[in-house]
Amino acid sequence: MARAFVFPGQGSQAVGMGKDLGEAYAVARAVYQEVDDALGQNLSGLMFEGPSDDLTLTENAQPALMAVSMAVIRVLESQGFDLKTAGQFVAGHSLGEYSALCAAGALSVADTARLLKVRGRAMQKAVPVGEGAMAALLGLDLEQAQEIAAAAAQGEVCQAANDNAPGQVVVSGAKAAVERAIALAAEKGAKRSVLLPVSAPFHCALMQPAADAMAEALAGVTIAAPVIPLVANVTASAVTAPEDIRRLLVEQVTGAVRWRESVLYMKAQGITTLVECGAGKVLSGLAKRIDKEVAGTALNTPADIDAFLASLNA
Repeated sequence: MARAFVFPGQGSQAVGMGKDLGEAYAVARAVYQEVDDALGQNLSGLMFEGPSDDLTLTENAQPALMAVSMAVIRVLESQGFDLKTAGQFVAGHSLGEYSALCAAGALSVADTARLLKVRGRAMQKAVPVGEGAMAALLGLDLEQAQEIAAAAAQGEVCQAANDNAPGQVVVSGAKAAVERAIALAAEKGAKRSVLLPVSAPFHCALMQPAADAMAEALAGVTIAAPVIPLVANVTASAVTAPEDIRRLLVEQVTGAVRWRESVLYMKAQGITTLVECGAGKVLSGLAKRIDKEVAGTALNTPADIDAFLASLNA
């Protein structure tokens, strides 16, 4: 069984996430402490107790999701798991790309936490609240969504931002343009289109100020070659060279998350199972929708981890 290890993005956060791991394993608590120390903030308290509105803030949700993902990885490693021999690729959805790189040893936990804090703040600041929007167009393919976004733009920004699975494409841009895209999608036969509860229009040209901030932040951070290749959001192909990774992390802020293509790329390289490490089950749920031959399994509780380790040794 050939595996890729994948890491969730924003939207998977929930109050209480990672708490059972922290209660069960000292190595998980150590990750949370490392993140809290790096940020000078009691983020773990926010993760475990809420309030939800504060946890959902982009600058908190991003490092918090990474912390839970890394807690899962450190627990696995404490039980003898080795990513280098257990997996062929890592990949992550948007911010999950940072978790993937951290898991693969390309970034330290402290640097990853600080980068995601900068990224979350910069993405939030790039566009005043209420001026941008994102919408999921359900039942349309990428090409249809791109045509709709282009037609809806009318001089404003409107782009296909996330290609998550067949029939699930997200557009992002100026609020009025995204609303026009929703109306056009209905005419083109979309099953439905929904505005997403996000605070900014991610992965479109309006995020350029955030991309500039990330270029500056990433310039001051050491990136090592990951122990196994990263399948990058922007290219949907494997990358290992640190300077390429640095460049792609900057491009990723304004570029589309090509998740469907990333999964198909990994399948073409022989991957049969996606192991989702961290909060929620979004990516393992998408796996089967992208390709029926790709299985997804989510690791976010001690029981999940025990079952997975038992399957490795079976």
